Amino acid sequence: MAEYQTARGTVGVRSAEVDAGLRAHMNKVYGTMSVGLFITAAASWAIAGLAVTTDPTGATVAIREGQYLTGLGEALYGSPLKWLVMFAPLIMVFAFGAAINRLSAAGAQTFFYAFATVMGISISSIFLVFTGLSIVQTFLVTAISFAGLSLWGYTTKKDISAWGSFLIMGVIGLIVASIVNIFLGSPAIHFAISVLGVLIFAGLTAYDTQKIKTDYIQHAHSMDSEWLGKSAIMGALNLYLDFINLFMFLLQFLGNRE
Repeated sequence: MAEYQTARGTVGVRSAEVDAGLRAHMNKVYGTMSVGLFITAAASWAIAGLAVTTDPTGATVAIREGQYLTGLGEALYGSPLKWLVMFAPLIMVFAFGAAINRLSAAGAQTFFYAFATVMGISISSIFLVFTGLSIVQTFLVTAISFAGLSLWGYTTKKDISAWGSFLIMGVIGLIVASIVNIFLGSPAIHFAISVLGVLIFAGLTAYDTQKIKTDYIQHAHSMDSEWLGKSAIMGALNLYLDFINLFMFLLQFLGNRE
């Protein structure tokens, strides 16, 4: 009986250690993601400010009454450089996935913050297209939706791991359709992409949250601190991408255009 009590006590201690470790791990994931979002917002706002001027002297492109693109704005949004700016985050995501095993935890975190900066530059044009108020409102709606979806993914007893393959296929389809529609310019296709984008990334938010949790629990007794650090950064990257994409697709519905 004493041995049983001791074994049960040992299991209880281990379970408590795993729970405490999981909370710390999730805090690291959400904290890193939040810093990344702040960097993206700051970079996007700063670049948009540098890309617009009210001085018509030497300006060749007017974006609205009394506002013109600067040389930087014309380079980012009106020259062939725009294609590099547009696709740079996608290239960096694939590069990050290929290099994560060779990077240290500190190196992976630095790469993530660099990626967040590039993402901010890539989406900075939203400040030229939508009103600042509607951007803030959409961000708040996205934050509330993301929090609810992530909480559900963390607390649900339902195994949603089977969603992964379908959602990833959906993301690939969205990328292909978005590239094709760059050349077609179809409003109907654009609307369909936006609707599907909201649904797919809402599902991915819950899926990725549950996956981060289950991965930690499955490796709780065997992983080292370096693996743990890189796992938290990869989790932060996945949730960051879910948030950014959910925000961008919602902005198509909720944003007021200038």
